[in-house]
Amino acid sequence: MTALSDGQLDRLRSLVDWPDTTGTRYDLVEKIAVGGMGSVYKAHDRALDRTVAFKVLTVSDEAGSLAARMLNEAKIVARLEHPSIVPIHDVGALPDGRVFYAVKFVEGTTLEAYRVSGASLPDLLRAFQRICEGVDFAHSRGVIHRDLKPSNVMVGGFGEVLVMDWGVAAVRGHAGVDKRIPSDQSGTQTESSQSKTVDGTIVGTPAYMSPEQAEGRITDSDWRTDIYGLGAILYHILTGQAPVSGGSADDITSRVVAGDIQPVREVLPTVPKRLEAICMKALMRNPAERYPDAKSMSKDISRYLDGEPVSAYRESILEKAGRWVNRNRFIVWMVLAYIVFRFLVFFWRGI
Repeated sequence: MTALSDGQLDRLRSLVDWPDTTGTRYDLVEKIAVGGMGSVYKAHDRALDRTVAFKVLTVSDEAGSLAARMLNEAKIVARLEHPSIVPIHDVGALPDGRVFYAVKFVEGTTLEAYRVSGASLPDLLRAFQRICEGVDFAHSRGVIHRDLKPSNVMVGGFGEVLVMDWGVAAVRGHAGVDKRIPSDQSGTQTESSQSKTVDGTIVGTPAYMSPEQAEGRITDSDWRTDIYGLGAILYHILTGQAPVSGGSADDITSRVVAGDIQPVREVLPTVPKRLEAICMKALMRNPAERYPDAKSMSKDISRYLDGEPVSAYRESILEKAGRWVNRNRFIVWMVLAYIVFRFLVFFWRGI
């Protein structure tokens, strides 16, 4: 009897794990990602002759709670039709009963890969604004993401920016919520009863989660939790690391709860003060001290890019003068050139 090589064993394991899509319109091509409760495959949609991303539950789920959460995620994404949110195409079940859904296949890179590829700071900030737009739209529909981080943002080959992975998203009620969202009898938008997250549960990624998430205060998590997540993404864009990094997950969680975040310019002194102020305002420990919404944060980024003062930073007179000079460099150079020319003419006539 011939022993199988490690490569052959790995191939057999992958075939055993390969979902049976008989009865669906999808042919799986390759596995592209593995998450906490499911795997994502590149697949071909025979009915529409297109490539999709096919996510299927891959862990034990005897109680059905994970399947309910996946269905909840699909329903949430389905109501968020926005250019910065990955669209969902289909949802269903495999012959073995496992839940799946198909979404747009994004050909591109994660935000972090885009950053290290050499993208300029203005390009990264414009991409960040697209993230803010998608998140702000979700908030207008009463949906909070709860797991915003660079790896959950994709930048496509044609400049599109998509917020991905709404697996731990929740529906919350607040001012401006679209009334079309299903609600309970009290009128408050909530998660489905089968996938509802209870207080004391820590939801999110430790290095990027808000203090209220790190403490398990689920009922205190609202759209301002995502403002913190946006601040964490901006922190990574500016410094190349999470707001809290180093140590075990428990250590990171404890530091997040305490609001122990190293200022941006201590990590990278070359970051402009106005950008640091925008980032640190979003990362305030007290949710009430953060930006009131994603649109306000995006507007501050626009002001920075346009060379205007930002609401998060109080400038000195010298800084105001320096910013004016930077915005009007052409005029300044013209005036200086005129002064030098007049001086040379005066000097020449005096000889």
